Amino acid sequence: MASTTMAAVPLGSGPGPGSGPAPATTAVGAATLLSGTLSGSLTASSTAMETEVLTQLFHANADHYQLSFAAINRMRQHAQLCDVTLKIGSDSINAHRLVLASVSPYFHAMFNDDMVEKLRPEVTLHDIDGLALKQLIEYSYTGEILITEDNVQVLLPASSLLQMGPVRDACCKFLLRQLHPSNCLGIRSFADAHSCKELQSSSHQFAVQNFQEVMNTEEFLLLPYNDVEELVSSGQLNVSSEEKVFHAVLNWVKHDLGNREQHVAKLLKHVRLPLLERDFLMAHVDCEPLVRASDSCKELLLEAMKYHLLPDQRAALTTERTAARQPEGLEPYLFAIGGGSLFAIHSECEVFSTRGDRWQAIAPMLYRRSRAGVVGLNRQLFVVGGYDGTSDLSTAECYSPHHNAWTTITPMGTKRSCLGICALDGLLYVCGGYDGASCLNSMERYDPLTGVWTSCPAMLLRRRYCRLAVLDNCIYALGGFDSSNYQATVERLDPRAGRWDPVPSMSSRRSSCGVAALDGMLYCVGGNDGTMCMSSGERFNARRQAWEPIAAMHSRRSTHELVSMGGALYSLGGNDGSSSLNSVERYDVATNKWTLVTSMLTRRSSVGAAVLDCLGVPSSSSAS
Repeated sequence: MASTTMAAVPLGSGPGPGSGPAPATTAVGAATLLSGTLSGSLTASSTAMETEVLTQLFHANADHYQLSFAAINRMRQHAQLCDVTLKIGSDSINAHRLVLASVSPYFHAMFNDDMVEKLRPEVTLHDIDGLALKQLIEYSYTGEILITEDNVQVLLPASSLLQMGPVRDACCKFLLRQLHPSNCLGIRSFADAHSCKELQSSSHQFAVQNFQEVMNTEEFLLLPYNDVEELVSSGQLNVSSEEKVFHAVLNWVKHDLGNREQHVAKLLKHVRLPLLERDFLMAHVDCEPLVRASDSCKELLLEAMKYHLLPDQRAALTTERTAARQPEGLEPYLFAIGGGSLFAIHSECEVFSTRGDRWQAIAPMLYRRSRAGVVGLNRQLFVVGGYDGTSDLSTAECYSPHHNAWTTITPMGTKRSCLGICALDGLLYVCGGYDGASCLNSMERYDPLTGVWTSCPAMLLRRRYCRLAVLDNCIYALGGFDSSNYQATVERLDPRAGRWDPVPSMSSRRSSCGVAALDGMLYCVGGNDGTMCMSSGERFNARRQAWEPIAAMHSRRSTHELVSMGGALYSLGGNDGSSSLNSVERYDVATNKWTLVTSMLTRRSSVGAAVLDCLGVPSSSSAS
């Protein structure tokens, strides 16, 4: 600590040796004498040094509060100057009203308002844990408290009662860090009982986000009906499939069947039965005695079956039970699938995160594929057809980001490589392509709920290396190669009308181009016009029924992919006429400019790509 010293100044002639005692000097006299002396000294110094002098000094002791409270706390411990005794059961705690009132609005009101305890030397407290009260009194003097798993359940209600906000908030923060599927429901109930809104909200959201683990805990089975309904009705419930929710509801009901059977129909209406696969509906839902015994449950099952049996009418059958749940924290990720480079055909895949601005490998496909169709649907990735280096394929597989694993699905009715693919109203459409002998104009549709492929109206033209996109609930087929000519033509299918109609052609012939819809426009970039790979692009204005040019890409590209993500377009991979590419470009609609972004790990021509909303980037090491 800094200190200030001042040289001694004679205040006058003192008594010499042998003199008698000096006469007493009054305080006023001494002060007058000191003032005069300092004034004279300062005047002399000013005259001598001709500089500005210090006429006052501010001093602050940084340790004052800490030292003072430490002293007050020692006095409390020795019952010195204490003016109140708090009694809790058989225990007594001495304290100072002023200190308690300064940290607790509860005590401030007790000792200042017209309450009977205002002047009493002893105050008896109820509904508070004695150990917690001692710790809170100690905190009032020291500002320090140790929160543990053993005391947090008594400290939180005690600090809430005494309105000691900082301790209450610290307890909530501690419990937030302890959240686990095995205890989150208990913490949520505890927080709700003590009006800790932030903790209650956070623990509820944790239960929603980790429902697949929470549903298997004892806490879940012991929940009251209202809490179960709140969970299973959440549109943010994070489950890999609605099968989990169905099993959770039945397990909860059967845990106390006599008292809970009455709630089956009310809970089942929150299970999105139309999104369950048909095999599960028939094997588990339809055969469940609790469902068969309830007319309301049977109506819900019929609704789901109708949704399955009438895929062409699904847009008109939309309800809250046909909408996929959207967990909090979903972010779009760009997946690059298969393709080829030099003489290699890839099964390896990778994913790009805009937040992390990097690509990383995920689990490889079950089969090598280039020239395949790739599309995202229902938070899963579907890869259809393609070429494996020997033959064109009809096989298909599906990728789950949740499990980072691939599974086979029903193969198409026709072998197809260089095909067009898109998704609309929960259905997957493929058309055109090459079967190893000829270009195709046929179209088929896959229903993930039933696992069945169905034939659809054929296109007006045969198209190999065509591209599909969805705009205004219609499917557009662009460009391609018909075995003789590179196409600029475009045609559109309205699934409700069941026929293809021509629309205005593009300004350039484009085979193996990149196509995507964004903000009501249909974009087409790159491709091959029969003479070279192109970098130019154009877009279709459906309202004006006209094509207009956009800025050219940095690289010439064909057999690349174009996807829409986060309000921008991404063009990735392909071939520039001489080599396979791993570069990626992003198109900004507002500025009409392309920007190079982080390149893929692998060069990929004839690549497939799609965007999926995920809760995190899958890792290749987590494949199961």
